[in-house]
Amino acid sequence: MACAVQSGRPHGRWLSRQDGMRSLSDYDVVVVGAGNAACCAALAASEQGARVLVLERAPEEQSGGNSRFTAGAIRFAYDGVDDLVALMPDLTQSELDRTEFGSYTEEQFYEDMGRVTDYRTNPELANFLVSQSKDTVMWMRHHGVRFAPIWGRQAFQVDGKFTFWGGLTVETWGGGEGLVDALHDALERNSVDLSYNTAARHLLFDGTRVTGVHARRPGETVDISADSVVLAAGGFQANTEWRTRYLGPGWDLAKVRGTRFNTGDGIRMALDIGAMPYGNWSGAHAVAWEYNAPEFGDLAVGDAFQKHSYPFGIVINNNGARFIDEGADFRNYTYAKYGREILAQPEHSAWQVFDAKVDHLLRDEYRIKQVTKVQADTLEELCSRMDGVNTASAIETITQYNAAVDTGINFDPNIKDGRRTRGLHIDKTNWANTIDQPPFQAYNVTCGLTFTFGGLRINEEGRVLDTALEPLPGLFAAGELVGGLFYGNYPGGTGLMAGAVFGRLAGTTAGQCGTN
Repeated sequence: MACAVQSGRPHGRWLSRQDGMRSLSDYDVVVVGAGNAACCAALAASEQGARVLVLERAPEEQSGGNSRFTAGAIRFAYDGVDDLVALMPDLTQSELDRTEFGSYTEEQFYEDMGRVTDYRTNPELANFLVSQSKDTVMWMRHHGVRFAPIWGRQAFQVDGKFTFWGGLTVETWGGGEGLVDALHDALERNSVDLSYNTAARHLLFDGTRVTGVHARRPGETVDISADSVVLAAGGFQANTEWRTRYLGPGWDLAKVRGTRFNTGDGIRMALDIGAMPYGNWSGAHAVAWEYNAPEFGDLAVGDAFQKHSYPFGIVINNNGARFIDEGADFRNYTYAKYGREILAQPEHSAWQVFDAKVDHLLRDEYRIKQVTKVQADTLEELCSRMDGVNTASAIETITQYNAAVDTGINFDPNIKDGRRTRGLHIDKTNWANTIDQPPFQAYNVTCGLTFTFGGLRINEEGRVLDTALEPLPGLFAAGELVGGLFYGNYPGGTGLMAGAVFGRLAGTTAGQCGTN
């Protein structure tokens, strides 16, 4: 059935309870969620001439899902500096002269998707993500999203020159909050209606096709009819029962980095009508996170509870032992899997240890007030102050580590420098500096859960598939609840990119209402 495109429709509205049931009817497309993927889906559907309604479970001040809690980094393929200038025309000549941006080709992006997931990523989904990445960020810019280079986080200044590394070069202006605000402004400009405090509960399904959504608002429930529904309501990371069921024992004790509203509702609604579960349901994006952070993300702090400078130090558990190769790869290729390793340690706790030589390399997140930190002028005193840690074992670990560092190899934070240890049970393979220059400092971290990897199976049109691998007419999906992209690990910045690419895909197809 084709969309019945309506002309002369009102400007986009932020709907309140008083708008009532009548305001929540007669839409061509309903999008469940209001984060990056959902907004991209809504904008794409609107471009097809569809009347679009976005349902946001959260109140306005907490809207935007996990996207609002991110730092805004976004990974895409580019051939050189000309592509970046086209995306960021505000770059000055001085900035260009002192920065080596390099290139990040589609081939490199695709290889990274394979390599970090042990080549389990769905090749069709990965190829579509990669091939559409550059065009999609340009499309986002067209809709008012602005971008800037990630100086300081993805490029260190050496001899007056910044050199980007790890395939991640760009972030959105204002981080995640800036991204969500820009997208919500775009919704309003494009006459897309948005209803806050509106939780989708189940899909309207006649046994053949999806015909809308049953939703709950304060004081009422409503049935919203639509030709197509796009599910973009995030993963199940904020659902304690689900993450314990699917990720395993202990995951109930992980901190949730972002929104408390991502409880798997979109996934559940689709499974209830026969959708195919897909992807790495026992896997998740999980990072080193401030040990005393709250249960869920705090917008006042944003992404700053993360602690991602571990490649320049060592990480010790409460037994006083190292348990990971801190220098296995660039941070953005390892950080999303090391949270799981921290969760598996005694008391789900670890300490990142640094000395004065690398203090200038530590990210801004280490300098916030909400941090569990100890500092001392001797290693003995430092280890004694690390709560819960076996002091004698920690001192022995650091002593053995220092003796194993190959100081004949030059240290360079912008490349995998090969400066390593030799002969340890777990060797550090890059950026190995001795820890011998006071003051010494250590930061207490636990596991911070970003999003879950398992979700729904979609096809090349963004349509949700059923257990017979046939499209469920009228149903589409995008964002965290799409399974099959990430397995065990994740290249940094790919989440927002995937949300935008597949959101745009799902919205375009849904807006065209190709339900036959």
